[in-house]
Amino acid sequence: MHTQDSSGWEHSHSFGQEQMQSGERRTLIVVAITLAMMVFEITGGVIYGSLALLADGLHMGSHATALGIAAFAYFYARRHAHDSKFSFGTGKVNALGGFTGAVLLAGFAVFMAAESVERFFNPVAIVFNKAIAVAVLGLIVNGVCAWILGGDGHAHGHAHDDQGHNSDHDHHHHDDHNRRSAYFHVLADALTSLLAIVALLAAKYLGWQWMDPAMGIVGAVLVTRWSWGLLRDSGQVLLDQQVKDLSAQVKETLEAGNNERVTDLHVWSIGPGIQAAIISLVADKPRTAEYYRRTLQAQLPSLKHITVETHICAGSHAP
Repeated sequence: MHTQDSSGWEHSHSFGQEQMQSGERRTLIVVAITLAMMVFEITGGVIYGSLALLADGLHMGSHATALGIAAFAYFYARRHAHDSKFSFGTGKVNALGGFTGAVLLAGFAVFMAAESVERFFNPVAIVFNKAIAVAVLGLIVNGVCAWILGGDGHAHGHAHDDQGHNSDHDHHHHDDHNRRSAYFHVLADALTSLLAIVALLAAKYLGWQWMDPAMGIVGAVLVTRWSWGLLRDSGQVLLDQQVKDLSAQVKETLEAGNNERVTDLHVWSIGPGIQAAIISLVADKPRTAEYYRRTLQAQLPSLKHITVETHICAGSHAP
């Protein structure tokens, strides 16, 4: 075969990562809101001498940094989508951004827990009205940001088992670990504000001063749980862990004709809602690798890169 004839067999490995994703647009909006809120609270804290406003503004700044990492991960993946140094494209940058965000989230949970324990033994005087006002403001802003990031209902990571296009759409957002990281950061902030409101009202009207640190520990436990789930899921992608459900579907699809037998199978994630597969199968009269690729892609559209190796069963004659 002449070199010029091979062009029809070549294909891009960007897998659509050069396009701006929905998660990137939403993250950029949330970053802008968070930065604006941070500047507003810090400025207000300095002008009015409110330590509560100043502290919350600096706290918003830490989350703006985490959200900025998520936004940068989207930009980097899009900018380098066609870079040949990345064997399977830049889809895993998404998982790396999610993993980094999860580590920061875990650090935030540790800080919450340590601060809460400290408050148990060394309680401080609380200016209730100002503190409640700041907490309500934080809840509103972070609630809006959480709605933006999880507006389609799937950023929280609960995948559904429905068949068809909606299922693929759900799994795509479930696999967007970078977006999940950003979502969990603003959700953690919203949760902190909500628990603070409950604790402050209980302390103000019932005298339950212990509620403030207690709610802090409750929040730290929940944030730790979110962080662990994100670390686990994004880590599986970074370590090329086998996608078990999809592997079973690939095997079932290829062996449906009772002629082929899959002898070696590797299915792993290379990006949000994008998987690759390396398959070795044996048959008395194996069909072409192209036939198997087309069969799999028709039934399992998330498989974007498929390599098939065929073998003739021992004792059989080549077709």
